[in-house]
Amino acid sequence: MSLLQFLSILRARRGAASLILLAILAAAWAWAVWRPERFSAQAPVMVDVQSDKVGGGFAPSLVASYMATQIDIARSDRVAERALDLIQADRGLAPDPLMRAAQLRDLREHLSVRPARESNIIHVGWTAPTAAEAAQGANALARAFVEVALEIQTTPAKQGAGWYDTQVQASRRTLEVAQARLSEFQQSAGIVGPEQVDHEIARLRELSLQLAMVQAQTTDSQSKRSVSNDTVADVMQSPLVNALKADLARAEARVQDSAVTLGPRHPQLLRLQAERDALQGRLSTEMRRITSGIETTYRAGLARESQLNAALGQQRAQVLALNKQRGQLALLQQDVDAARRAFETVSTNASKTRLESLATQTYLTQIAPAAPPLAPTGPSLAQILGIAWVAGIVLAAIGALALELAHRRVRSVDDIILGLDLPVLASVPTASPGLSMLPGPRRSLGFSAGAGA
Repeated sequence: MSLLQFLSILRARRGAASLILLAILAAAWAWAVWRPERFSAQAPVMVDVQSDKVGGGFAPSLVASYMATQIDIARSDRVAERALDLIQADRGLAPDPLMRAAQLRDLREHLSVRPARESNIIHVGWTAPTAAEAAQGANALARAFVEVALEIQTTPAKQGAGWYDTQVQASRRTLEVAQARLSEFQQSAGIVGPEQVDHEIARLRELSLQLAMVQAQTTDSQSKRSVSNDTVADVMQSPLVNALKADLARAEARVQDSAVTLGPRHPQLLRLQAERDALQGRLSTEMRRITSGIETTYRAGLARESQLNAALGQQRAQVLALNKQRGQLALLQQDVDAARRAFETVSTNASKTRLESLATQTYLTQIAPAAPPLAPTGPSLAQILGIAWVAGIVLAAIGALALELAHRRVRSVDDIILGLDLPVLASVPTASPGLSMLPGPRRSLGFSAGAGA
């Protein structure tokens, strides 16, 4: 269809098109005037994004997923039910089980949850017939959102608090049993403390040193016994023996000198011989005394060595027994320490869980209450009429074309060409001055009146 045909149809069907346009404008005006007003209010809620809440990091994908989760929670049935309870409580209405399903459906239909652009704020909105009801509903939804988030945060802690209390009691009983076993073993073994074992070890070391000294003395005494009396070191190093030997040598020299000049029965020679013999007796007596002391020392060393060996064996057995007891004591002490660490760990976690279950603050914060809107939602009267004007023109054109196609008329040369598929040889100008403004017929296949003559 050419533009000429379209304009011809609109001109011919201008009455019907005008009626369609007027009807659409009237309907739009009536709907704008008589439509029920709806007011929409929004309450901003800030989400505190914490690293432990989003998987230990602040990656954009994790934060976006976390915010999407919060939006889903705000749109959940749990939040809607809590908000409905808050609205009914604020209005002083009693819950109606029969109407609750319809009320929840209406609440969810008029609920809007929209995240702010490039921020951690979520706008929770609600649409109602009046501005006050819209603000009340938006505030109730925001409060319900925060309370449900707090319940989600504290419910696991409340459930875990009871379990931790049971574990604390069990850990305390285990610690008490371990401490009782340790105390009972210390009392039965007579172990006062770890210093007792150290004292016994020191005593064992002292006995070992004493035995080594006695064995060295006994060995020395034995070696002295195996040599002659004259070559014994104690005899050779004795000042008295050496003095007696010197006196004996001098006396022997005097006797020999006197024997040259005096007779064998001479009194002076006999006196000198008697002095020599006395010195010899004293020397022999002193040497026997020293060798007897060596023998006594040797026998006393053997006895002392035997005693020290017996005492050392007994002390070694006692130390081994104490070491065994100390090993058992260490195992029991490890059990006590492990039970104490387990008790402290469980007690710490129980206290932490108990505090988390009593938390009153959550990661959501309502920044400001929703204010009653000043104007209803939706387009204004001018916008509605503008949209209706554009839609009416389009529908009027469509209606005119539909009427034309239902009752086809010849309104131009192109209609004849398209309808008969024959060339137009001539056309007669119209006498109406209005139609003279329309474009003339196609000149490729037709002739004017003067040319035909």
